[in-house]
Amino acid sequence: MNFLDPRAKGRFLRHRGARVGLVLVGLIVVFAVVAPLFAGQDPLHSDFAAGATVDGLPAAPSGVHWLGTDRLYRDVFARLAYGARISLLVGVVATVIATIIGAAVGIVAGYYEGSDGVRIPWVSVTGLVLGLVTLVLGHPQAAMILVFVSAAIGLAGVLQSIEPLRAGPRLDADTALMRLVDVGLSFPFLLLVMALGAALDKTSVTTIFLTLGLTGWLGTARIVRAKTLQVRNLEFVLAARALGRPTLAILLRHILPNVAGPLVVLATASVAQMILAESALSYLGAGIAPPTPTWGHMLYEGQDNYTAAPWLLAAPAISILVTVLGFNLVGEGLRDALDPRAQ
Repeated sequence: MNFLDPRAKGRFLRHRGARVGLVLVGLIVVFAVVAPLFAGQDPLHSDFAAGATVDGLPAAPSGVHWLGTDRLYRDVFARLAYGARISLLVGVVATVIATIIGAAVGIVAGYYEGSDGVRIPWVSVTGLVLGLVTLVLGHPQAAMILVFVSAAIGLAGVLQSIEPLRAGPRLDADTALMRLVDVGLSFPFLLLVMALGAALDKTSVTTIFLTLGLTGWLGTARIVRAKTLQVRNLEFVLAARALGRPTLAILLRHILPNVAGPLVVLATASVAQMILAESALSYLGAGIAPPTPTWGHMLYEGQDNYTAAPWLLAAPAISILVTVLGFNLVGEGLRDALDPRAQ
């Protein structure tokens, strides 16, 4: 699935912003991987000997603590490095989940647009109803898993023509899926994520990237649908349908490769959005529970002492800025490189 031909690769590598973005992303990745090995400090350990001043304030940057200590006298450099790992992990994994769901919904909706409709499997309908009941009973994780699994089983039954799994009421897939997207987009993304995060009893890295991933696919689905509407009427797709190729094979071998370019651009920008969302959740107290170091919670802790210890605020703020800027620049470079009007 080579979405960058030689000319597009050349345009991407000549793009100044893309080169800067690659450098910034590379530096953050290296920092997240290598820095904890050289920090020499435990990010959860309070150093009352060298981490505090005689006045009880956090120690300034020194040879022992390269970026000083926080209000609990923990090493800021070590916490920043481990926070980078969490931010990148959440950003990438949540983006993968959102991209897979958005691509699947967008391709199916676009491919079946204008058709007489498809059957919505009873297994999916039942899973949705049980998921809503489970959510009302206070088990959001189980509800999300139940809805996702039942939808996947039903979709597989439709695409593979497995009669026991595809049986159900007939409904226009494009209309149903796009109305679902419209409802989801009517809620502000961050508020929706905060509501789901607040519903969880105790948040962890897993619950955060599941929450972000299962709420971040809506915009991707809409754009992929628009691209699928263009691709499905091309001659090679019509020829495959005329030859009786299975629907799943057409979607995977003909539709998906031709929407991969925009999909990768969206995914690159989505990583930055997910990192910002995770930082905002942590800053507002709805993210990963302390004492796990996260950039957002470090911002929250540093705002109380920003005059006496400005490094507590500057370190996580600069890290978030550099990371988000890097991924956005890479996404902008990919967008320009894949522009069919570019020379």
